[in-house]
Amino acid sequence: MTTPSRYVVGLDLGTTNCAVAYVDTAELVEDKPPTIETFAIAQLVKGGEVESQELLPSSIYMPAEGEIDFAQLQVPWSKKRDFAVGRFARDQGATVPTRLVSSAKSWLCHPGVDRRAPLLPFGAEEGFPKISPVEASQRILEHIRDAWNETAPDKASKLEHQEIVLTVPASFDAVARELTVEAAKNAGLEHVTLFEEPQAAFYAWIHQSGEGWRKLVKPGDVVLVIDVGGGTSDFTIIGVAEQEGELTLERLAVGDHLLLGGDNMDLTLASKAAEEIRKSGAKIDHVQMLGLWHAARQAKERMLTAGKVESTTLTVLGRGRKVIGGALKTELSRDLVERTLVDGFFPKVELGDLPEERRGLGLQELGLPYVADAAITRHLSAFVSRHAEEIEKFRTTPAGPLPCPNTILFNGGVFQAHLLRERIHEVVGSWAKESVKELSAAGLNQAVAIGAAYYGMVRRGLGVRIRGGVARSYYIGVESSMPAIPGMPRPMRAVCVVPQGTEEGTELNLPAMPFGLVVGEEVEFRFLGSTFRKDDKVGTVVDDWEGEIDDLAPIRTTIEPKEGQRKGQTIPVLLHGKVTEVGTLELWCQARDTDDRWKLEFNVREKEE
Repeated sequence: MTTPSRYVVGLDLGTTNCAVAYVDTAELVEDKPPTIETFAIAQLVKGGEVESQELLPSSIYMPAEGEIDFAQLQVPWSKKRDFAVGRFARDQGATVPTRLVSSAKSWLCHPGVDRRAPLLPFGAEEGFPKISPVEASQRILEHIRDAWNETAPDKASKLEHQEIVLTVPASFDAVARELTVEAAKNAGLEHVTLFEEPQAAFYAWIHQSGEGWRKLVKPGDVVLVIDVGGGTSDFTIIGVAEQEGELTLERLAVGDHLLLGGDNMDLTLASKAAEEIRKSGAKIDHVQMLGLWHAARQAKERMLTAGKVESTTLTVLGRGRKVIGGALKTELSRDLVERTLVDGFFPKVELGDLPEERRGLGLQELGLPYVADAAITRHLSAFVSRHAEEIEKFRTTPAGPLPCPNTILFNGGVFQAHLLRERIHEVVGSWAKESVKELSAAGLNQAVAIGAAYYGMVRRGLGVRIRGGVARSYYIGVESSMPAIPGMPRPMRAVCVVPQGTEEGTELNLPAMPFGLVVGEEVEFRFLGSTFRKDDKVGTVVDDWEGEIDDLAPIRTTIEPKEGQRKGQTIPVLLHGKVTEVGTLELWCQARDTDDRWKLEFNVREKEE
């Protein structure tokens, strides 16, 4: 983008909901912070009825032929739609869940499937048309683009011409980031920069606090950002320091990608409701269970965020000849909901407690890789314990036996429930052995979009910057050179190609470490990453890496022989890494003796055993 766009747009492509915020740079006032507005997204709320709302559910409903009059699916900018996006899609999907595409963002980071293959709706019957996680993300972004453009006063104001900061979980690896950018480009959004959601939430807090933020934190404070959304839990630690009399902020650590959030809570409540229904002698099949799951979400929101609702009725359509036209119902009490969610997902644990690991069955349904332990506080304990060294460098007066954050910032719709925030306070306070302060969140549903728009202005030189760079270190697996041993594979060493904290736009060469690249045949590189090994440099070789470095997607490429080269020839190459300006990772093979270069492409298909 040669000329800066008029609008700087923050776009939260959430697992459960999407939100958009923006800055109109034509209205900037000198020496005053930018005004950030939220954008209400037009969407179907009922068949044939369109409203603009601040949240767009990340749901796509794909009706079967003849199920719905397609006239009910049309939106102002399109009269040829055969699917719905948003609130109506979510609500209709609660009735017929096998037509609902949801959690596309979670599928986008699933390493065990081909994320460009038609997988969704997951569970739909054989022969029903499906779309890929990338296409699902594309359709949601296209809907947001068209809703924005419907209100744009001129061509230059259309969304595809604006600078967009698109948020992703801090724990998204390079492949998931690349696929997110691909979905955005497929939706016509070329000017996209990726940004981490927990940092965006912190920027939203800075924006909300104005210049007063400097009085609310002090050097030595360590802020724990806890982001629990509909499908994921994301943890980030930010340290506060002082440099030349000014407060500085640095992201110290990010957690692993945890598929654990509001969806798990809703399913737990649905299971409780199913138990009660079965007591009456009725049977609940898979489709009805999915319907109960969506009904439980609505019940949870009513009871935990809408005031003192003491009970609510869950209803699911009956099936079979005895219940044609009927429905199965059960009551959920507020007390049951609170006990189930607080004690089940936020139990009291000690710092150092680790998530439980359960041995799975030999055969499992191919679905999202949800974590085995639903206790968010145990995952939080493991995260804080693992990064004690980084915390200790910043804490000036730690009171507990182990270094621990002394400040919390909540984000994600789950924490609209005051009860859940109270339990986190209680648990973290018991670790710190002191009073833990809470930073007032800037709206739990819109904070990420607001913070993304703020970061867009930081990129233009306005605002406070959090130092951080890429959230993890990346490695290439190299097979050790040693004699063959029968029945035993050669051990693999991990070689660091991009260290954690590398800033966008940085290019890196592996020094004096040649590799042999075979031309004319497909070759594979093992690609690894770590959120833990912060001190590794370019070229660091790790022999004993299991437990600290995770195996990610392989990198496969076929290099066509050039003039003078033959098929199967090994070309000496050096590896070259680059963190792009948009926040994605590129890896290249550079021939040692010529100017030939080959880009290594991430393989996003299902891992082969």
